Amino acid sequence: MSGLRVSSGVAVSCAVLLSAALSFAAAGGGDPANSAADREFAQAVAKADNIALGKLLDADFLWIDVNGKTLNRAQVLAAVPKPVIGDEGRVQPARHDYGQVATFQVSSGKMHALRVWVKRSAGWRALVYQEVRSLDAPPTVTPGAGKDCQNPCKSVQYTPKTEAERAVIDAYMALETSAMKQDAAGWDGHTGEEFIAASSNSDRLLDKPTRMAELRRSNMAGLAPTPLSSAKLFEFGDTVVMSSRHTPDRGRPLQITRVWVKRDGNWVETLSYQTSIQDGGAA
Repeated sequence: MSGLRVSSGVAVSCAVLLSAALSFAAAGGGDPANSAADREFAQAVAKADNIALGKLLDADFLWIDVNGKTLNRAQVLAAVPKPVIGDEGRVQPARHDYGQVATFQVSSGKMHALRVWVKRSAGWRALVYQEVRSLDAPPTVTPGAGKDCQNPCKSVQYTPKTEAERAVIDAYMALETSAMKQDAAGWDGHTGEEFIAASSNSDRLLDKPTRMAELRRSNMAGLAPTPLSSAKLFEFGDTVVMSSRHTPDRGRPLQITRVWVKRDGNWVETLSYQTSIQDGGAA
């Protein structure tokens, strides 16, 4: 785009998402209905059209803005928030389809937005919309779980309700243990190849190769295990959407959305969007 200056880190981040989108399109998979619903969502939000938006939001819908304020469905429809990325006309979403769940990610500079869609009996419905603003410079401090990582490496404040939830929680704890030990090989086994992380505590998007390289260098890059305070899991066959709140050892609480997919009998994390909560902000 003429006249737009983009830092190398931002260019790489946007390129990662665009590459993922193009790779997915080339594969020819997925349900075109969720893409249509996502376009309708973006248009309805841009126009603050709560009637059109109401037809697309799940009963459990959450809107998490760039400041970590969380709104439920009724609150969003009462006063449609202004999105952090205002014009998506020139932004190509990175789309991944997991059967009954689909994700769309868009980036513009330091701003990132995630939309998670779920297939209900009435059609595709938006379950999560989440915004993250990357830091302007590399982090000097990484909030974490303390030296012993009791929570989430050894136990978490969540009781699984199904066998799938139990398996996901076990995979989540194993993933965080690997990250805490900076064990890139172990961490690799708990993440999908399309893995992307966006965090208010990092200055960039982290794809899988980048995250593994940072772990090998003993650099958390702003992302570290943080104690889980509460969680809600949404199960859709071999895909689970995990919405959770975390209280790190320092810094602000985090609202995090993760997607887990069962592959070859193992649950792997495909994305993690982490937004710092500026002032409470619960729905």
